[in-house]
Amino acid sequence: MRIDYSESVLRKAEEKMYFKPSIKLTVILLALALVFIRLGLWQMDRKTEKQELFDQFGNAQVMPLQQAIQTESRFARVEAYGRYDPERHVLLDNKILNGRAGVHALTPFILSDGTHLLVNRGWLPMPADRRTLPAVPTDNRFRTIRGILNRPPAGGPQVGDADVLVQDRWPQLVTYFELDSIQAALGTALDPWVLQLDERDESGFAGRQWRAAVMGPEVHGAYALQWFSLALASLVIWLTLSVRRARPDSPAPGN
Repeated sequence: MRIDYSESVLRKAEEKMYFKPSIKLTVILLALALVFIRLGLWQMDRKTEKQELFDQFGNAQVMPLQQAIQTESRFARVEAYGRYDPERHVLLDNKILNGRAGVHALTPFILSDGTHLLVNRGWLPMPADRRTLPAVPTDNRFRTIRGILNRPPAGGPQVGDADVLVQDRWPQLVTYFELDSIQAALGTALDPWVLQLDERDESGFAGRQWRAAVMGPEVHGAYALQWFSLALASLVIWLTLSVRRARPDSPAPGN
């Protein structure tokens, strides 16, 4: 039995394409495309900002500590002479290193003029039983330390009163860095900066390969590309769904 496809083939050949977008579809997909473009441009702005931050980090100068603090020279390479407070430490929670949960150990450093500066000494692993905090081995001998002057580290979200510090319990675990609360618990004023301890200093711990930020500019560039790709996909979908077939005996669109 032979099936004749000639009539069907001729009919399809006679069909013509015409462009007639749906108003509803146009509004929806155009709105989506504009949103995606807006998000892509925002990520490009973030990429530029992050690149400037990394450039600032890479080009930071060596300068005296007090000069760096007074001029608010973020990422300045500084050195300080004094001693650690061996008993009191703030443990900033939710820090991951090589897939393992831990904390950043922040110890007050008592400078030779009596002022205090928090030093981020690096990462310590968190015990499986979170009721037991990691030990922070510290001596109180005088020493010179070097590092990067930076803003206080970011932590996780603040949860109720969980981060309220008290004066008679050390070390103390926090998920959110709050300078006023730490000063109140220590009973002393702190410089509003943190020294990120040089990775070669023997008084520090793991994870001291400091960066300007966790997320580099290339990540924002990748996100921007994704948003622009979605905008392009929206336009392609709109064009595809707006093209229709017309039979030769059908009235022309608009007639």
